[in-house]
Amino acid sequence: QVQLKESGGGLVQAGGSLTLSCAASERTFNNIVGWFRQAAGKEREFVAAIRWSAGFRYYADSVKGRFTISRVNGKSMVHLQMNRLRSEDTAVYFCATDGPGYDSRYTAWSPSDFGSWGQGTQVTVSS
Repeated sequence: QVQLKESGGGLVQAGGSLTLSCAASERTFNNIVGWFRQAAGKEREFVAAIRWSAGFRYYADSVKGRFTISRVNGKSMVHLQMNRLRSEDTAVYFCATDGPGYDSRYTAWSPSDFGSWGQGTQVTVSS
């Protein structure tokens, strides 16, 4: 069973930046690594994903051009660089893996598509 641990959350002013990290232990990521977020009172939503082997990257429209997902060579680690943060980015951010294999028809996923999750890290953007 993979263990996922997110880090890097915190409080930042609107327009600022944060980098989240997701580290896997026990084994490495499988197929795909996704970032999701859940704001208070809302459903968990897709933010970004990266194909672990091929490196293909995917983004939700709401973060495209502001967030960048990347993998760390030689390590079971994925980063989410978040720039130009907005108050609506405030949420608990989760990383996930054990998602579906490659299918070019899909560029976004639901939480139910992923089998393994971290505990989440809080990101708060003050306006």
